[in-house]
Amino acid sequence: MGPRITLRQLATFTAIAELGNVTQAAARIALSQSAASQALQELERALGTRLFDRSGKRLALNDNGRAFYPKASALLAQGEELENLFESAPVQLSLGASRSIGGYVLPQVMAGFLAELPDSRLQLQVANSRDVIEALAEFRLDVAFIEAPIQHPQIQLTPWAGDELVLVVAPDHPLAQAPQVTLKDLAAARWVLREAGSGTRVTFEQQVLPRLGSVNAPLEISNAEAIKHLVGRGAGIGCLSERVVQAELARGELVRLDNPLGPLRRTFFLALHIDKFPTAGLRLFLDYAQSGVV
Repeated sequence: MGPRITLRQLATFTAIAELGNVTQAAARIALSQSAASQALQELERALGTRLFDRSGKRLALNDNGRAFYPKASALLAQGEELENLFESAPVQLSLGASRSIGGYVLPQVMAGFLAELPDSRLQLQVANSRDVIEALAEFRLDVAFIEAPIQHPQIQLTPWAGDELVLVVAPDHPLAQAPQVTLKDLAAARWVLREAGSGTRVTFEQQVLPRLGSVNAPLEISNAEAIKHLVGRGAGIGCLSERVVQAELARGELVRLDNPLGPLRRTFFLALHIDKFPTAGLRLFLDYAQSGVV
């Protein structure tokens, strides 16, 4: 007996899963609405189970559908790779990155990759580490790069690059003029911190907060550029990646404090869904990313 499941059925299923609507899914994969509905019915009949909860025209994945989706996506990716086996297909990838990486590290990797493969198409979504992991878990991203080892049962993390956080203040901040900065000074000072869920905030809470007990942090900002501007105007101490403040330190707009806590080192991570099929294009980008970061 031949296979009961076809690639057209899988393509129909994944399109409906992502769009939640048969009409929109049919348009995406160039089928009529009736053909798409029939393909879904045939797939569910072949599997012997429903894959969606139906509410009017809206379809939402049920438990069976959520379990089936990554397997279907992987099979489609393998089918596409077979179709492109004897031709040089452009690399098309959706990337995710936490804000420090997405703003200051990954762009140079992407630029270098595009210089080698100029026909590639790369999309980058930048958010805090927690949100990026959620997008990756939902297959809205092919690969992600994050600043904190956020655990998720469907995500595999691989160390990617090293980084160091530094404490910075405005040049006229009292601690910038102090002969020595103590833990008591840091505990009494005002801080401008990244928001909860960011990799930078996770490192701060793991390596700084236990030593200080608590800090006065009336400002929590989700954007490193805004933090730099606030700190530069005397709003408090900032704790940011050295990569993020490199230019401001060189121009004298910010001053790096001698940190009594010692070096605040951390690791950047490459994140992949455990059920993600590594296409040839994804493997090319991962190889480049692992060799091209500085």
